[in-house]
Amino acid sequence: MAEVAETPLPGVGVRYDFVTTAGDRVGVLVHRTGRRELLLYDSADPDACRRVVRLDADDTHTLAELLGANQVSEHLAALQQDIEGLTIDWLPVGARSACSGCTLREAALRSTTGVSIVAVVRGDETIPAPGGDFRLLTGDTAVAVGTPEGIKELFHLLQSGAAAPGRAP
Repeated sequence: MAEVAETPLPGVGVRYDFVTTAGDRVGVLVHRTGRRELLLYDSADPDACRRVVRLDADDTHTLAELLGANQVSEHLAALQQDIEGLTIDWLPVGARSACSGCTLREAALRSTTGVSIVAVVRGDETIPAPGGDFRLLTGDTAVAVGTPEGIKELFHLLQSGAAAPGRAP
């Protein structure tokens, strides 16, 4: 079976790519909204998309059935076991958050939760790898990577600025 490359696209979703036995590069872009796009890359330039086929939910299910969805599900389940315990989530900064207006350094979110903010989505802009001087604002969406427990704690902090019940800030 071909190796599938998974590329998180902050603010957009996740792109999955692989190279067929015949040497063609194919991808699927799974948007945060659930919409999917089938990507067919140019053979002369593997980074250039030759064609994008937009698929709604019914199209996706039909294509999955035709291609044998069980095989794909088994492979994805195996991949998830390789990164067991790691969660990636998009967390909004709420209007009541004590973190709103603070820099990442001031908020000390990583030292409090063990979770890394790897990007911030602000409106139509994505800020990758924000530094300690980056200031969080109400309405921002933090792209966070960590344990499920840490992500839950960070969600509470970004919503209210208070630690989750049962945890000290």
